[in-house]
Amino acid sequence: MQKSGHYTSGFGNEKEDSDISHRLPRDPDISQASSSGSARSISLSHSLSQTTLRSTNSFRVKAQEFAAGFVTCFIPHRHATCEGAEHEDGLRDVSDFSTTSSSKMSTISSRSNYRFRTHGSYSKTETQQETIRFSIEEINKATSNFASENRIGQGGFGAIYKGKLKDGTLIAVKRARKNMYDVHLSVEFKSEIETLSKVEHLNLVRFLGCLETDNEHLILVEYVSNGNLREHLDGTRGNGLEIGQRLNIAIDVAHAVAYLHTYADHPIIHRDIKASNILLTDKIRAKVADFGFARLAAEDPEATHVSTQIKGTAGYLDPEYLRTYQLTEKSDVYSFGVLLVEIVTGRRPIERNRDNRERVTTRWAIRRFKEGDAVMAMDPRLRRSPAAVGATQRVLGLAERCMEKDRRSRPSMRECAEVLWGIRRDYQSMLQSSSSTR
Repeated sequence: MQKSGHYTSGFGNEKEDSDISHRLPRDPDISQASSSGSARSISLSHSLSQTTLRSTNSFRVKAQEFAAGFVTCFIPHRHATCEGAEHEDGLRDVSDFSTTSSSKMSTISSRSNYRFRTHGSYSKTETQQETIRFSIEEINKATSNFASENRIGQGGFGAIYKGKLKDGTLIAVKRARKNMYDVHLSVEFKSEIETLSKVEHLNLVRFLGCLETDNEHLILVEYVSNGNLREHLDGTRGNGLEIGQRLNIAIDVAHAVAYLHTYADHPIIHRDIKASNILLTDKIRAKVADFGFARLAAEDPEATHVSTQIKGTAGYLDPEYLRTYQLTEKSDVYSFGVLLVEIVTGRRPIERNRDNRERVTTRWAIRRFKEGDAVMAMDPRLRRSPAAVGATQRVLGLAERCMEKDRRSRPSMRECAEVLWGIRRDYQSMLQSSSSTR
C-alpha cells in the first residue's frame, strides 16, 4: 500500500438521500453523495426535525438562524467525545460508558447519507442518527493490532492507520504517540476531538468517534480513498489534475472553510489550511482534514480576534498573525490564497531548490500575474487553452486578494467561494463555445 503524508480513503458506500443546499450561487451541475458507513449498530437514537428559515436584515443574524435551524444537517446531535479529554477552552464532559477490558468506549455518529447541492438557498433536510460503540478489541481487530502494513500516514499527534470493521466498513484510526498521554492528551489532540465533534459537512472529513484506554488514545475518522492534494500536485498519485478538477477542489475547500467560519454552531478557525490537509475522493472531490490546530473564534460578537500562540505551517501563515499573535478568520483566508497558488502552479509554497526569485512560490506567481504573464506560472502539466489560461489569471487575482497584508482588505471565505463559482462557470462556458466551433 502506498503511504501518504495523511490518511486517505473512502468510507462506506456512497448513496444519495436527502438534499442539502449551500447558500452560494446557483450551480445545477454539482452534486455529490456524502459517504457514511453503515457500521454495526448497538444502540439507536434518532431525531427528525424541520424548521423554517426566517428573513432578517442582518447577515450575521441570518447566519445564526441558519446555524440554529439547520444544525441537524451539519452538526452531530450528540457530540461524540472521549471522556476525560477536556479541552482548556471547555470541552464538554460526556457520561460514563460501560467499559470492556478497562477501556472507555466512545460513540460514533452515523448519519443518513445526503447529497450536497448548491442552489440559491438552503433547504431543510431530515437527518437520522444512530449511536455505535466500539471497544479497543474491535479497533485492534480492525487494524490487525496496528500492523505496519496498515499504517498510512502521520498526523500532528501520531500515526494514522487504515482499519476495516467486521461489516467491511473502512475507517482511519489516528493513534496518539505514547509520550503524549502520560497524564493528559496533547492540546492538539484535544482540540481535534473538540472541533471534529462539533461539525459535519460534506467537504470536511467526518468524525466517527474517539476511544481512550489506560494506554491508548485514538480518534476514528472517515477514510478517504485517493490521497491528498499535495500528492496529486507532486505527481506521486493519480494521473494529473486538469484545471476543471482543480477549480472543483478549490470550491470544495472554500465551502468547507466558509462553513467553519459562518455556519458552524460556533465559528471555527482551522489554522492549518494546506495541500497535504486536503484529502481527495475517488471522484476528485475535496475534504478538509486535520483539525489539530483549530481554534474557536472569539465568543464576544464585538471581538475582532483571538490572541493565541502561533500555530500552523511555514509558507501558509498569515504575516499579520505572525506579527501580532491575533488570529482571525482572515488568517485562514490568507492560507487559502497560498493554496490557490499551489493549485494553479503545482508548486509547494517554498521551493528550496529553486533560485531566489522563484523560491517563494506566492511571490513569484503573483509577480508573473501582475506582469501579465500568468501563463508562465501555470503548472507545466496543464493544457494552455484560452479557457485554462483565463481561469488561471482569475484564480491568481483572487489569491492576491486573499494574501493582502492588511487582513481587512481580504475577502471572506464566502466571497472566495462565490468568485470561484464564477470562474468555473466562465471556464466551462468557454470550453463549450470552443468545442461547438470546431
